[in-house]
This record gives sequence, C-alpha cells and structure tokens, in this order.
Amino acid sequence: MKRQYLLALAAALIAAPASYAQFAATGTTNLSVTVGPEAGLQVTTSTTTLTAAGTVFNPYGGTTNLSYKIRTTQSTGSGTVTLKVTSDFSGAGGPSVTTPPSVGDALTYTCTVAAPGTGCSGSQTASVSAATSVATFGAGASSSNGGNAASTTWSLTNDPVYKTGSYSATVTYTISAA
Repeated sequence: MKRQYLLALAAALIAAPASYAQFAATGTTNLSVTVGPEAGLQVTTSTTTLTAAGTVFNPYGGTTNLSYKIRTTQSTGSGTVTLKVTSDFSGAGGPSVTTPPSVGDALTYTCTVAAPGTGCSGSQTASVSAATSVATFGAGASSSNGGNAASTTWSLTNDPVYKTGSYSATVTYTISAA
C-alpha cells in the first residue's frame, strides 16, 4: 500500500512540471468581426404644429427635424428614409389625406438631408397607402458617428371648407440600409 502511494506521488510530481509548462507570460488571440449595413433614425421633433402665416388662407406649414445614422455596403449598397401617414387627420370636416374635402387639397412636404444622403426632389405628396421618399443613400454611404440631420417641411392646404377645430395625424418615418 505504501509502495502504491509512493508511485502515485512520484507520478504526480513528474506530471506537475508538465502542466505548468502550458502557461506562458504572454498569449495571443485573433479577433474577427463582420461589419454589415445598419441604419438608425431619431425623430427629434415629436410634435410638429402646422400654422398658417401671412395672408388669409395661406397653407399651414411646419418642419419635422430628424437625425439619422447609416452605413451601406461598399459596392452595391443603398439606403432610404421614407415616411407614411399611418393615421389620417382625426375629426370630421377637417383636412384629410385619404379623402380631402376639396379637389387639390393635399398634405405635401419637401426634404432637406445632410450628406451622405440625398433629399427628395421637389414637393412630395404624403400618402396613407404607400411610403414616400425623404432621403436616399448610395453604396458606401456612412454618416457621422453623432448622426446627420434631415428634415421635412410640411405644407397643408388651408381650405375654407375645413370646420374649425383641432385635427391631428400620425406620420411614421422608416430608415433602411443594405
């Protein structure tokens, strides 16, 4: 029994230096990361109040400010910011995107987008049925780390047939990158 114990102790002592030999003063690893396209959007004006300025029955107007971050694929990438009226003006007798009370009534907007984005061209008509363009991005587009500015400047027909009252609509912005 003593002999078996001594043999086991001797084997352990012989193996001990080998197990410590696996440790060194330094070590290395290789890190890898796949950076893909990404996009993020912040609507910085949570409520945009449309007001009429100037002479009688001038259109109502206001501006919604945005901040975006984007990175598109280098060779074939693209990106967009779109908007869609997801809840039409509430209340009977007021403005409506879906069924305006008079021909020619419309909710329109123009876009301003800081590079690398390109804003929409001219006046756009907002829609409840389809998303419409605010900005486009090409291949290899990348914003600053702090985000880049964009805005939509709204114009709503000031139709005399609108009944007095307060009306509100909801607009949803969406950003994507590929």
